[in-house]
Amino acid sequence: MRMLVSGGAGFIGSAFVRQAVGKGHNVAVVDKLTYAGDLTRLEEVMDDITFYKADITNKEFIEHIFNKEKPEVVVHFAAESHVDRSLMDPYPFINSNVMGTQVLLDVSRTKGIDLFMNMSTDEVYGDLGKDGTFTEESPLKPNSPYSVSKASADMLGRAYYRSFGLPVVTVRASNNYGPWQYPEKFIPVIILKAMNGEKIPIYGDGTNIREWLYVEDCASGIMAVIEKGKAGEIYNIGSKEERPNIEVAKAVLTILGKDKDLMEFVKDRPGHDFRYSLDASKVKAEVGWTAKTSFEEGIKKTVDWYVSHMNWVEEKKAYLSEYWKRAYAE
Repeated sequence: MRMLVSGGAGFIGSAFVRQAVGKGHNVAVVDKLTYAGDLTRLEEVMDDITFYKADITNKEFIEHIFNKEKPEVVVHFAAESHVDRSLMDPYPFINSNVMGTQVLLDVSRTKGIDLFMNMSTDEVYGDLGKDGTFTEESPLKPNSPYSVSKASADMLGRAYYRSFGLPVVTVRASNNYGPWQYPEKFIPVIILKAMNGEKIPIYGDGTNIREWLYVEDCASGIMAVIEKGKAGEIYNIGSKEERPNIEVAKAVLTILGKDKDLMEFVKDRPGHDFRYSLDASKVKAEVGWTAKTSFEEGIKKTVDWYVSHMNWVEEKKAYLSEYWKRAYAE
């Protein structure tokens, strides 16, 4: 299968690319290589892929790539994806996540591709109380500029399917974690600050709940949807591994042998969703996919990876130190 993967040097995109190459697919990767994109994630497969450094909002260059690569399947990951950053400056999120998605959909429409996989997130649903779970039929109620931009991209995919017959399938995944995640996200922040004996910022009282999906499971779920999913459908990909943020922090500290006193509660961010939970029964019934990695197994693998890849992390820390001061300031 000839695949064009946008955002393939990102966290989830690179996990998918590695799996796709492992399955023998012909893969071309398009990535702008912003601060969160990193070709180091693709080192083991660089000889087996074609890479283009490109902004997906550049329609002329995207058309050139399509003409050269002639993809059968477009797998669209490219996105600005950090909620805190979207609260500081929404513009890049609207530009990349909405306009970039529109360009890829529009070019795909003219090239007769077999499938367009549109990557979305559980955050488009808004938040839940202590009970309930989101199904694919739940209304979209995004609460941050980031999640609004993803909901917009999500709906653009729906529009291109309904209006133009473009074979779009949408995947909404729960919170991913694992090796190679950029160290501004919650779990890497905990790991790195704990390793350095620094205070770990916990929003509010730490009771906000997320459903944690190991990144390799997410990538395998997306591959299963591409292989067996139906165009025009939406598939939730989740793990049922729900944890309050404070429990995630405690799990990391326990693995590292660090004192719980390192946790520091900080002012909650605006519009902070309380809980996400996905009903993934549809993808299990129609595609035959379920998550394989328990949270306990996944978090241990993740912590061990960061401990053994500090050289990669150190390259990012100078940039992030100033960001953390601003992002978690009270």
